Amino acid sequence: MRSLKEPPLNKSYGKDANDSPSSLARNSELRLALSVLRTSAMATSRTVKDVSPHEFVKAYASHLKRSGKMELPEWTDIVKTAKFKELAPYDPDWYYIRAASMARKVYLRGGLGVGAFRRIYGGSKRNGSRPPHFCKSSGGIARHILQQLQKVNIIELDTKGGRRLTSNGRRDLDQVAGRIVIAP
Repeated sequence: MRSLKEPPLNKSYGKDANDSPSSLARNSELRLALSVLRTSAMATSRTVKDVSPHEFVKAYASHLKRSGKMELPEWTDIVKTAKFKELAPYDPDWYYIRAASMARKVYLRGGLGVGAFRRIYGGSKRNGSRPPHFCKSSGGIARHILQQLQKVNIIELDTKGGRRLTSNGRRDLDQVAGRIVIAP
């Protein structure tokens, strides 16, 4: 079954069927033009939901770093992100990556607070020969990032609890998502 957006086929039934080479070429040109329009319309995204999460977090983290609005705490190079971690993060930009990821989560779900982010970024604690158990991540890091995002007016406190995105934050995130090209 053809979709409604495809051009009608240039066929008439009966004795005067118009199957000349020029009409077939015109139909193939129309189909090619329609496919180009579809792919060009889908080449750039419009919202955060249209983009790969990994690509968006990378792009938004670099945007946060370039803007210089967020100030890094001095403990970012020595702190562990959770008590179940054995070492501090290797990536020097981990703070911006976590902030971008948290902003994306608030965009998608809303109403998330420090406790929710502790669960989201939690993981399995290795206990040697004993069985592993789930452990929450650091609340201080989540709290500090949320406060930094509030300071730059990306998120705000929600009256129902947790945080929600501001209109400036939504616009900012959608602009970054709009610059990411979607692979066909």
